[in-house]
Amino acid sequence: MSELLGKAKQFLVEKVANVKTPEATVTDVNLESVHRDSIDYGAKVSVDNPYDAAIPICEISYVLRSDSRVIASGKIPDPGSLKAKEKTILDVPVKVPHGVLVSLVKDIGRDWDIDYELEIGLTIDLPIVGNFTIPLSWKGEVKLPTLSDLF
Repeated sequence: MSELLGKAKQFLVEKVANVKTPEATVTDVNLESVHRDSIDYGAKVSVDNPYDAAIPICEISYVLRSDSRVIASGKIPDPGSLKAKEKTILDVPVKVPHGVLVSLVKDIGRDWDIDYELEIGLTIDLPIVGNFTIPLSWKGEVKLPTLSDLF
């Protein structure tokens, strides 16, 4: 009996290992808007769905780090679905409070930008497999708004 269970487990592992999964990449991160208490950035994520059916997205989670410190994090629950056999572009809004920027004064003072790393987890509901998270990472620098951007 245990031999049969072992063969069944091996078969299942081989099938799950060969299941196609959507592929995702971060394509861009931009300054979206400036407010009195925060700055909004937006990340664009491109996702290719290899399936003939739409795939529900359970959640998008993100962590924005600079100088090894978390400056923004959050989750977007139930942001929609991935289109069947198409590329879907997802918008991931990231709000950074001005108070956090003050703590990054050393980095900002050098070149008036913030060097950052954005980590995104795209959790989707795959048939048979269940919830599956696609991890994404993007490094770059964000230019801070000048006085002319604020007024």
